[in-house]
Amino acid sequence: MTLVSPSLLAADFLHLDRDVQMINRSEADWLHLDVMDGSFVPNISFGFPVLEAVASVCQKPLDVHYMIECPERYIKQTAKLGAMMMNVHQEATTHLHRTVQEIHDAGMKAGVTLNPSTPVSTLEDIICDVDMVLLMSVNPGFGGQVFIENTISKVKRLCQLIEQSGSKALIEVDGGVQGETAPRLVAAGVDVLVSGSYVFKAENPERIIHELKVL
Repeated sequence: MTLVSPSLLAADFLHLDRDVQMINRSEADWLHLDVMDGSFVPNISFGFPVLEAVASVCQKPLDVHYMIECPERYIKQTAKLGAMMMNVHQEATTHLHRTVQEIHDAGMKAGVTLNPSTPVSTLEDIICDVDMVLLMSVNPGFGGQVFIENTISKVKRLCQLIEQSGSKALIEVDGGVQGETAPRLVAAGVDVLVSGSYVFKAENPERIIHELKVL
């Protein structure tokens, strides 16, 4: 079954407790948390006060995605939250192998994210060390963007790299994941679907999460 990680970025920030409780009731596997710094990406989302508040009530594993420069500065703080996964951008981390090691040493799973223009081949020398690869299917920084079609073939290339290397890494995709794109992504080999607006803006978010789960 597909893993579903709804993105809090699309939630109602005036009623975060209500939306997190919906996630708790739902079949969602994880909760995806997009942290943006206004420098690595052209937007600012939320920081540790919000992360800590959400962590205090969320019953699902936290899938923390840092769209920030030098994310290694926040490994200890992220582990203190009780996060399950810390995901960093390959483009934002100078010493990626060291960062992955430090994430593991802090007791979390390590994910690496690739922007749409970053080829899968950049992960050849680290694919066996990571627990998950997140492929951005839109340019990071804003929710509600149109899905980039090349992502489908990129997923297939990543599947080949994982198979050839013997890696156990999961494949996650974030951006434009909805009713039309999700089945094609799963068919291509995606393990984890991140979906924001499609879930949180729906009339019945729990039903949407269920529909993504059973793909």
